[in-house]
Amino acid sequence: MLVDLDELISRLDLPAKIRLLTGADMWSLPPLPEIGLDRLVMSDGPIGVRGEQWSAADPSIALPSPTALAATWDVDLVRRAGGLLAQEARRKGVHVLLAPTLNLHRSPLGGRHFECFSEDAYLAGEIGAAYVEGVQEGGVATTPKHFVANDFETDRFTVDVVVGEQALRELYLRPFERVVEAGAWGVMTAYNAVNGTTMTEHAELVNGVLKGEWGFDGFVVSDWTAVRSTEAAALGGTDVAMPGPHGPWGGRLEEAVREGRVPESVVDDHVRRVLRLAERVGALHPSDAASTASAAGTASAASAGIAASAGIAASAGSAGSAGIAASAGSAGSAGSAGSAGSAGSAGSADSIAGAAGIAGPEGVDGVALAREIATRAFTLLTNDGVLPFQGAPTLAVIGAAARDARVMGGGSAQVFPDHVVSPLQGLSERTTVRYALGTDPRIRLAPLPGPVTAQFLDEAGQTLSEQPLADGEARWLGQLPPGVDARRLSTVRLRAAYTAEKSGEHELSVAGVGAFTLAVNGEPVLDETLGLDGGDPAAAFLSPPEKRISVPMTAGETYELTLTHPPGRFGGMVIVSFTLGHAEPAPGEEEGLAEAVRVARACDVAVVVAATTPEVESEGFDRADLRLPGRQDELISAVAAANPRTVVVVNAGSPVEMPWLPHVAAVLLTWFPGQEAGAALADVLFGDAEPGGRLPTTWPERLADAPVTAVTPVDGKVFYDEGVFIGYPAWRRAERPPAFWFGHGLGYTTWSYDSIAAEGTTVTVAVTNTGTRPGREVVQVYTGPRRRLAAFDVVEADPGQTVLTTLFLPQRAFQVWEDGWRTVEGEHTVEAGRSSADLRLSATVKI
Repeated sequence: MLVDLDELISRLDLPAKIRLLTGADMWSLPPLPEIGLDRLVMSDGPIGVRGEQWSAADPSIALPSPTALAATWDVDLVRRAGGLLAQEARRKGVHVLLAPTLNLHRSPLGGRHFECFSEDAYLAGEIGAAYVEGVQEGGVATTPKHFVANDFETDRFTVDVVVGEQALRELYLRPFERVVEAGAWGVMTAYNAVNGTTMTEHAELVNGVLKGEWGFDGFVVSDWTAVRSTEAAALGGTDVAMPGPHGPWGGRLEEAVREGRVPESVVDDHVRRVLRLAERVGALHPSDAASTASAAGTASAASAGIAASAGIAASAGSAGSAGIAASAGSAGSAGSAGSAGSAGSAGSADSIAGAAGIAGPEGVDGVALAREIATRAFTLLTNDGVLPFQGAPTLAVIGAAARDARVMGGGSAQVFPDHVVSPLQGLSERTTVRYALGTDPRIRLAPLPGPVTAQFLDEAGQTLSEQPLADGEARWLGQLPPGVDARRLSTVRLRAAYTAEKSGEHELSVAGVGAFTLAVNGEPVLDETLGLDGGDPAAAFLSPPEKRISVPMTAGETYELTLTHPPGRFGGMVIVSFTLGHAEPAPGEEEGLAEAVRVARACDVAVVVAATTPEVESEGFDRADLRLPGRQDELISAVAAANPRTVVVVNAGSPVEMPWLPHVAAVLLTWFPGQEAGAALADVLFGDAEPGGRLPTTWPERLADAPVTAVTPVDGKVFYDEGVFIGYPAWRRAERPPAFWFGHGLGYTTWSYDSIAAEGTTVTVAVTNTGTRPGREVVQVYTGPRRRLAAFDVVEADPGQTVLTTLFLPQRAFQVWEDGWRTVEGEHTVEAGRSSADLRLSATVKI
């Protein structure tokens, strides 16, 4: 039964309406029991659902990065990923997933590109639409973000992006238009301004284009702290200002309405959109059923981190419903991989371990899906025949990222999986492996291995709560552990008993902002206040300063480590964010490089895992260059000289330079591969699975060759002077080849492109698997006045088999923006092939 939203609005007074438009805390909107509205909970994505705790205490499935999702070019697989995320959201009591990110890879220097899909607006839109559909079919809302032109990180809070109308329409708005067509229930506005107006106040784009022209009927939520005005933001189309309860709305917005500066009808429209959201996610019930909803445990389910709101028990995957609302103790299910068969209590660690997201008997196995997506995303850039491995070769596995896998990018995309399979672990389970570090590019020390205990103390030193941690990273943002009263909290203390495995100088570190006291066996070894450089307040959370000290330790002895810190406060909220790091005594860089060469020379094949670091790819800052950090290039060159059968695994979310490319046997790009990284890597290297990925963005040989690079504001502005020419169209116009073109990727078989037939906007392509193995191919079609990607399809074939695929070209492929959409009539060449530069067939259509 549809709810009469206007009738519900009429029951609310002005303060209640305005209260609904601002966060009740960091992650939720307040309940209004008088109209049967439950608390609405939001959570970051996009690779998992972190929930309300930024903590390993509530584990999450960690899927591969969005660039990896896009590299699959497989909308059905992405839709399945969305279904898993909806299942995870329901398990954690989350109604709104703050994802996906639809901004474009305009410049390869964008520090957050791992969280976006592509340089191509069409591919980004199609992958984004599948993501949205998959999540929302599970009854959980999405908020595609960041609307719009948030394509870099430098000065993101204040920068003004100056962009022409044509580029704005054809490129940057297009993925958002597509997800609105797909039925997105939310959109998040960006921090930046566009053509002089900050996006939370941009009535022309939010009210005019998004809500007006496109008919978007969902809710518009600000990026966190992006609302900085009262009436301008309210009139500009923003419906919800997050977080709360502090901020520029509340009493000030109420006063603006009472004084006539903001019409109450505007507030009513904002409220209507929030109530429509609540209805869609099953959090709105008739007022006479409010007590029933309460008895069903709506609020308690959300706070306990189990199922979604009461009243949303529908079959798994049913469109528009919240799907399976998991009851306490039903997190484990028979046959769920790694679930340990547990039917633990609501919110217990056992009930969410392993499969992390089995919501009921029809639940998706998150571990298996994470592994499948990773293999489909892995992109084979070069291969001289060394892959796949034959038999069981002895492997030299080399690199810091081989042992300590980097499975996700930094920032709000971070989640906490209950386990990570490293490349070293995955390969060691398949054959004989010898490991060498080689060189470690990480700037910060890794967190101290657990167990670690976090104690929350009041001013008198009394313990309010104790929380076990998996390692030395302590993070709580917006929600403190149960039993911790933010008003009484004075100090957070980490305690660990560390037993040294090696004698010598151990390094300990503190990363965070504020005052810290570190003691070893009760003796203070550091007492210092760490400050923050730069103007991005998020850096205190995402990239804080680090202080290191050296402490002598003896192998076999146990040392009591204690780190004490008074937590910070922001906007009335307590923020706990600091890390106790550690590094064992290690040989110098030269000895590490020499050892890697010795190990590589002694083995059949060398596998070097080279990675970016959190200081290179993360939310909050852009990249300074495209080089692999540290001495990894030197390491790869040395290993390749010692063993010509060297496979380089590139563990990065976006392009890196590869000066050693001509000297290695194969290059496999794994992106940020999620928690099953090592298992998926073994599947692909040993040929159990084919690397299915194709590049969703062009990879330059050198940064200097890239046609568009600027991400640093000049006088507060970044000018998109290149217009519609970004990505592969810009490379074509520049008439210089990149290292690898958009769409490139090899498999373990070969393909012929046999024929193409085009009639109107329908294109049929025949391809044949000419190799000796079954395989998957991504058929790509380019056309239109811009010669851009217009359609694609993933096909499968056995050796010798020919398959036909029929693709439908959207009308937009033949249009350009000239004060409105104009169809370019006449004859258009339609080309099909394996990448934007390997187009093997062509036909002509008349439009």
